[in-house]
Amino acid sequence: MKGILDKGFNPMITVFRGFEENVNKVGGQKIAIAIERNKGQISRIDMEIFKDDTGHDEENFKIAERMTKALLWVHGGYKIIVGGSDIVGNRLKVAYTEKGIRAFDADFMSTVYEKQFTVEIVPYDKVPAAYEKSEAVGRMLNGNCIGFDAGGSDRKVSAVIDGKPVFSEEVVWHPKKNSDPSYHYAGILDAMKTAASHLPKVDKIGVSTAGVVIDNRMMVGSLFIKVSKEDFDKHVKNIYLDVAKELGGVPINVANDGDVTALAGSMELNDGDVLGIAMGTSEAGGYVDKGGNITGRLNELAFVPVDFNESAMVDEWSGDYGCGVKYFSQDAVIKLAPMAGIDLDESLTPAEKLKVVQGLMKEGSEAARKIYETIGVYFAYAIAFYSMFYEIKHVLILGRVTSGDGGVVILENANRVLREEFPDLFSKIKLHIPDENSRRVGQSIAAASL
Repeated sequence: MKGILDKGFNPMITVFRGFEENVNKVGGQKIAIAIERNKGQISRIDMEIFKDDTGHDEENFKIAERMTKALLWVHGGYKIIVGGSDIVGNRLKVAYTEKGIRAFDADFMSTVYEKQFTVEIVPYDKVPAAYEKSEAVGRMLNGNCIGFDAGGSDRKVSAVIDGKPVFSEEVVWHPKKNSDPSYHYAGILDAMKTAASHLPKVDKIGVSTAGVVIDNRMMVGSLFIKVSKEDFDKHVKNIYLDVAKELGGVPINVANDGDVTALAGSMELNDGDVLGIAMGTSEAGGYVDKGGNITGRLNELAFVPVDFNESAMVDEWSGDYGCGVKYFSQDAVIKLAPMAGIDLDESLTPAEKLKVVQGLMKEGSEAARKIYETIGVYFAYAIAFYSMFYEIKHVLILGRVTSGDGGVVILENANRVLREEFPDLFSKIKLHIPDENSRRVGQSIAAASL
């Protein structure tokens, strides 16, 4: 593969398309995989696999397992429904058990949706049709609004009147180091009250927060990593709703920060079908649809497989290989450094290792440049794969990995590969890096517009 350090990289999109071609040559059978999530929403993917019991059962399962995982982490859900192949269905059922290869995924989704995770096998014609309902959240800038952005190192709040910020502040806090949820509650409430003091009244509150949000409730969140499960369930799940009640029952909308970033980009571009990807400690994703609305999908792209190579680096948290977190984060830079001939001091933190490579890039290091070129190649193939699950017109990339010249190189190489390998996508998808000011102010206004 041209211009890439990682010679073992085997893109999911390439593997899937090759599989389709091989099946078409001999004729196959239809299979459908649907996933149910909250509010009765259904995501679904249909494909052709080799006929059962023809010597391709393992190949069928490996493709179906990867596609199921991708669908699950893009959309979210608590029930997988498989139709068209009992062999694939039964293998998936075992995979998502407590001792199966996808035990992490099943447990995570059970926590998010507060339902037992299940896999159901049905005839092909009994698989439910896709049903999604996006909500017109955001873009409502009229009135007196508070926009709150819960970050891991600082919290930002803005008071906004008819779309114009009249007050904003950033306060350093340490949510990831505190086990007492009253610390988080007091910090959030203080920010809200400070912003409210600059408004004649508060009509609504919008919150942008890291983590998984379902119906304005925190289901999983790294900001509360030190909080015990008991305290999380009791005090954190409804933390933003509780703050809104204390402020007099003000209407509130809470959204994942990735979705709010995509919303901010959509507002700035005045267009929809925007996928936002932040390359930082991990890979964070967000999406707004054609109408510029947040969809309620999880968009947890860190766990979406992008590399079919079973020898690829494993994510320590999920225990799975080839997932986005090791391709679009500081981990990707660290992984690629030795391949580029760069030795990084093992005593350094991941953030410090990234800074070393960024420093080399600033000095004009060709080795450092190759790292960012490789990430750009990764990214093009990932965008092509993501386009199987999203309608995409714009992709915003941000995060510390994209800062400086590295981000420019990532974009240049991603565009080159899209142009050469996926001309149909290159003609309709535009890649963007927002400037720092637009990113910060836009996020604040977008949060207030929730």
